[in-house]
Amino acid sequence: MGNAKDSRRTLIKNARVFDGLADRAADGVDVLIDGRTIAAVSTDPIDAQSADATVIDAGGKFLMPGLSDAHVHLMGNANGYLDFVAGPTGSLYTNTLAEARRMLHRGFTTVRDMGGDVAPIKTSIDRGDFEGPRIFPSQAMISQTSGHADFAFVYQTPQEFGGGPSRTDEIGFTRVADGVDRVLAAVREQLRKGASQIKLTVGGGAASMYDPLYTLQFTPDEIRAAVAAAADYGTYVATHVYTVDGVRRAIEAGVRSIEHGHLADEATVALIGEKGLWLSMQPFAEADHHYPDPARAAKNTQICAGTEAVYGWARKHGVQVVFGTDLLLEPEAAPRQSVMAARLGDYYSNVEALKMLTSGNAALFEMAGPRNPYASARLGVIAEGAWADLLLIDGDPIADLSVIAQPDEKFVLIVKDGVVVKNAV
Repeated sequence: MGNAKDSRRTLIKNARVFDGLADRAADGVDVLIDGRTIAAVSTDPIDAQSADATVIDAGGKFLMPGLSDAHVHLMGNANGYLDFVAGPTGSLYTNTLAEARRMLHRGFTTVRDMGGDVAPIKTSIDRGDFEGPRIFPSQAMISQTSGHADFAFVYQTPQEFGGGPSRTDEIGFTRVADGVDRVLAAVREQLRKGASQIKLTVGGGAASMYDPLYTLQFTPDEIRAAVAAAADYGTYVATHVYTVDGVRRAIEAGVRSIEHGHLADEATVALIGEKGLWLSMQPFAEADHHYPDPARAAKNTQICAGTEAVYGWARKHGVQVVFGTDLLLEPEAAPRQSVMAARLGDYYSNVEALKMLTSGNAALFEMAGPRNPYASARLGVIAEGAWADLLLIDGDPIADLSVIAQPDEKFVLIVKDGVVVKNAV
């Protein structure tokens, strides 16, 4: 970031502050932003003249850390299936940049991207060329042949038999790799391209064409190879998986983050907690996704049916749960991100949901260790020295979580990286 931006000072006065950690908000708080980070948080009034700061009077409105999403597909969110297989490559990136801006204006200031060539997008946003959230990229989703991220047409010869890559492999949205050697190469390729963590698909999914939900994908040796390659770079593997057998295979192989898990049983959810791993869940409702064929629609129904039970078991067994959306290939559904965030209130208290959307998700993001691109300050909190990523809300989400589903009307101030991107105070 340039020096002009770093020298900017903003004072938000008289806010009701939820800091991302406490069980309640504090009234009459001043927050001073100096450059990209928070310089002071005080219940004693901060003098604007001595602080040499632009003043924004919060008028007692609710100030909180920016929202976060632990499972997005920025490129997949911004583009449909036909865009991927038949559209110009440039459109994939311009659509992604446009969606990144919309996501920031929904109040999501940090996201973990779980599949797509978004490291170049991240670089442009971090440089200040475009508006968008902070991004923890996974780069390509790594899949076996006939796995969840195999988007090749059925008539195409697999690469192991001399065939070429699919269109989604060519553009870095996916990477099909079979056998330990190719899995190692695929992981290292994503790290070379800027991945902060690795995404492996180890079970069936609703959006994919060739894999019933019961399927186990990648052998234990292949998964262990991915885990070892990621660990050598100081980071971890997250796995797309729904079923008991798939989750247990991933755990035994050393995976640190289970993505989804909606078809797990109570003993398996408890095991996630016992091992100190993360469960990256999505509060799916059947209408969140639409599929053109009965087989995939039926898979979606089965997945959604497991949501309530898994959340309940996770609470019972003290599992570290984070929030994500996993919206994919339906650009018109992208605004449901806000609706899904508010839906956390169906499973948690409002303040528990707000903690998950802020400091809770941040704790998982930071597991990227030396691959964390934002490690020089704290994410997900309002505290001295933390990144200045803030929302001022005309409403109280602790009392009524539904206000976060109305970002256009209720989010009157959005600050990201110390820059005011929306001011309707």
